[in-house]
Amino acid sequence: MAEAFTVPPHLVRRAAMLGGGTPEVAVAAATGGVAALESFRLVVGRAVRPMLAASAPDVAAAVAGFADSAVVWDAKLDGIRAQVHRLGGEVRIFTRSLDDITTRLPEVVARALALPADDFVLDGEVLLIDEAGRPRPFQETSARTASLQDRTQVRFFAFDLLALAGEILLDEPLRHRREALASLVPASDVVAHLETQEAAAVETFFDQVVAAGLEGVVGKELGAPYAAGRRGASWVKVKPRHTLDLVVIAVEWGSGRRRGLLSNIHLAARGDEGELVPVGKTFKGMTDAMLAWQTERFLDLEVSRDGHVVHVRPEQVVEIAVDGVQRSRRYPGGVALRFARVVGYRDDKTAEEADGIETVRGLGDG
Repeated sequence: MAEAFTVPPHLVRRAAMLGGGTPEVAVAAATGGVAALESFRLVVGRAVRPMLAASAPDVAAAVAGFADSAVVWDAKLDGIRAQVHRLGGEVRIFTRSLDDITTRLPEVVARALALPADDFVLDGEVLLIDEAGRPRPFQETSARTASLQDRTQVRFFAFDLLALAGEILLDEPLRHRREALASLVPASDVVAHLETQEAAAVETFFDQVVAAGLEGVVGKELGAPYAAGRRGASWVKVKPRHTLDLVVIAVEWGSGRRRGLLSNIHLAARGDEGELVPVGKTFKGMTDAMLAWQTERFLDLEVSRDGHVVHVRPEQVVEIAVDGVQRSRRYPGGVALRFARVVGYRDDKTAEEADGIETVRGLGDG
């Protein structure tokens, strides 16, 4: 769009983040150029594309990436990212994909109406909390079924403030936004956090939040503005990495640049009786060299084909990194891998030495 209408790309991005839809931005760029794009503003009641976090493999790498910057570390919740907009007596709640979910969250609406201001935009997470005070899995928060409402409570935990009392705070440093947040929202409704540059302190905090059933931490540079819709270096998330040794039972032919190569691998764990229990599939984490190797390897192991799927003898073990598991009706073991990616193939292990289904299920405990 920037190239087509000869306007700066950063203005197009900002307008798209604040204006909601690409067509409106295209019309503005075509008919009004720079001035029209600069006219886009945050409007309370209209969703903003949220700021996103980059990833670091561990706490040490995340801390090193911030160098000497002042940083706050937020607990990372495994809930629904949400913006809460209030203007007068009207509250609207949007997801990160800009869907309006206000009617599904009457508890959050009531909480927003109880705050001591009637013009604000909060950024945070919606989470289901069980009777013991522990967070429930993501899919339960997402489902919001009637049976769950009977035994859990819905909470909104804020970690940023984008507008307050007519003042737009997007370009203010995070420290200023967090000070304003503290003046509006009770500490019990703010995400747990720690301000430090000490790696040891962050490691301890990370261990505490993971033990409490949360997903990890997000480091945030206190001097950075809110870059709506961008995934930059100002926010960096760290999650524990779980690895599993699983068996490849089938592979799919790739498409696009992977055409002609076997790509997506189907994964299974050992069952209680030694049978193989499917738990998911992935094509993430594969290098070009790995794709070439596995195409040759799995064609050697081929036993049959079903369309684009090549079924193989269950002999190859692969190490898979996952963020966890979730309940699934699709797979016979009742669980599916979350964000699975290949670490590497294990030629030192046989299929009989792969992880069992109970080990996989154990990643979903709590």
